[in-house]
Amino acid sequence: MGFVLKEEHGFSYIDEGEGEILILLHGLMGGLSNWEEVIAEFSKKYRVLLPMLPVYDLPVLTTGVKTLSKFLHKFIKYKKLTDVTLLGNSLGGHVALIYVLAHQPLVKAMVLAGSSGLYENAFGGSFPRRENYQFVKEKTEYTFYDPNTATPELIEEVYKLVNDRHSVIRLLAMAKSAIRHNMKKDLHKIHIPVGLIWGRNDKITPPEVAEEFHEFLPDSELRWIDKCGHAPMMEHPQEFNRLLKEFLDSKGI
Repeated sequence: MGFVLKEEHGFSYIDEGEGEILILLHGLMGGLSNWEEVIAEFSKKYRVLLPMLPVYDLPVLTTGVKTLSKFLHKFIKYKKLTDVTLLGNSLGGHVALIYVLAHQPLVKAMVLAGSSGLYENAFGGSFPRRENYQFVKEKTEYTFYDPNTATPELIEEVYKLVNDRHSVIRLLAMAKSAIRHNMKKDLHKIHIPVGLIWGRNDKITPPEVAEEFHEFLPDSELRWIDKCGHAPMMEHPQEFNRLLKEFLDSKGI
């Protein structure tokens, strides 16, 4: 969609629009393309930032969700941001949760979609076998309710990723870190408003995960999108944007 990826001070990021600050956090194999519709819509009224998380650039020993949260804090400090609203999908939601626990005064609100942090069934219980294109295709399609949402370009991106030894080692390390780092006992400490926007047919972080987040987060609202999998902002962008707008409006953001 023609967004400019800025490169400075070791950060690659999108920075579009003006107003209240929304920070978008992508998942393990996500990136700019996951959030294009959100950026296009909300940059008309908000300042929307999307930092590219260094999932594949960290030393193997420090590859984990806590390290990504520290990276996010460095980015927010570098940009001198306050009163931010965090939006996280999948691993990005997990990063947002860890960040809020450490820096709650800097965050106005948080929106989670298919967030890890409690339970996830990554790749349907198995990891893509390298060099097997059909297997990678099926597991990428598994992310969505409608398999056609997994475009040939997206499947090709994932295929290249799992066939790159450097990347796949970090991918596995990050996935294991997310599974180990269960947030259940800490959720009661988060007192900012949290919007949960979840695919009713999410097979990776199923509906019961959303219900558990809703139960343990003190100030949360849960909204469902039908016929939708793990990435609602990709599969049903208009409905996702509508629910996000409702949430932000209700909180005066």
